[in-house]
Amino acid sequence: MTADGRPSAGPDAVDVVALGESMVTFLPTRPGRLADVPAFERGIGGAESNVVCALAAAGHSARWVGRVGADGFGRHLVERIASHGVDTGAVRVDPGRPTGIYFRTAADRATDAHEVAYYRAGSAASAMSVANVDLAAVDAGRVLHLSGITAALSADCLELMRALTAPRTGRPVVSFDVNFRPALWRDASDASVLLELARGADIVFVGADEAEDAWGARGGADAVRRLLPEPRVLVVKEGPHGATVYERTDTGERTVRVPALAVDVVATVGAGDAFAAGFLSATLRGLPVRDRLRHGHLMAAAALTAPGDLAAPPARDHADRLAALDDQAWERLRLGPGWTGTGQVTEETSTP
Repeated sequence: MTADGRPSAGPDAVDVVALGESMVTFLPTRPGRLADVPAFERGIGGAESNVVCALAAAGHSARWVGRVGADGFGRHLVERIASHGVDTGAVRVDPGRPTGIYFRTAADRATDAHEVAYYRAGSAASAMSVANVDLAAVDAGRVLHLSGITAALSADCLELMRALTAPRTGRPVVSFDVNFRPALWRDASDASVLLELARGADIVFVGADEAEDAWGARGGADAVRRLLPEPRVLVVKEGPHGATVYERTDTGERTVRVPALAVDVVATVGAGDAFAAGFLSATLRGLPVRDRLRHGHLMAAAALTAPGDLAAPPARDHADRLAALDDQAWERLRLGPGWTGTGQVTEETSTP
């Protein structure tokens, strides 16, 4: 990236490109309300950059396309993401808008005690548009990964998302994680645009709960597929119950469900992004549907058993061995903190 934010050379082809906003995140040094926490540690967060950082750690070539402010937070983001082995050459610097930041409490996001304070309105990323994004760099991936979060940032961002998910010559395989964030939308009806974008994608990730919240899809994974028949691959996540894939083939539709792993959870932040990274990694490697789901669960387990948004994935050969287990052995697995580094896993004991 040049000093004024322009790419310094033509883009190289990569396995995966992800476009979206990344922010500097401030994590509390102790539990408690934001009003009471005396100090914070700096980190980074962003659904799309989380995915490509995990994919780069898993051995894939990856690029993040985004927009940051001409400030220290923007430089920190670009440097940190690049340190994971991600190409940041197509990141643009906006001299007039700041890099987004947010603060969050140490509590789990699913609890009432959790607080998040976003300072992203008018951010550099919210100014992304068809006119100022390096579309050549975006299209140079085998897979383009997008998130519904971007669509909520501004009218220009929504126009960009519509352009990227529309049929066009040279379009990569489009992966779309719905990532419904109610706080980003003025009212529930606004979220209908996420359904429109999902219908234009090739691979879609969505939680059964968020599909119900955003679109009123009640009845589990099958109800989501009835609402979203267009994507060639639809991955419906069902929390601790597992995930179901619907894949359209030349001979019909295949449905595969894989139960989630038993995990000693440290933090839930970033687990959904890690799941998408694991599934996409296995897709890029041409693995069968069951193994794609299992690699998604394994990458999610790596995130769940570590603090922060990013966690070191298991070594590929280790993950492949676990993904190849028979159904009974898979369901007996229990993963705890450190399992990715030591290679040690345990089996749950069965009760009569």
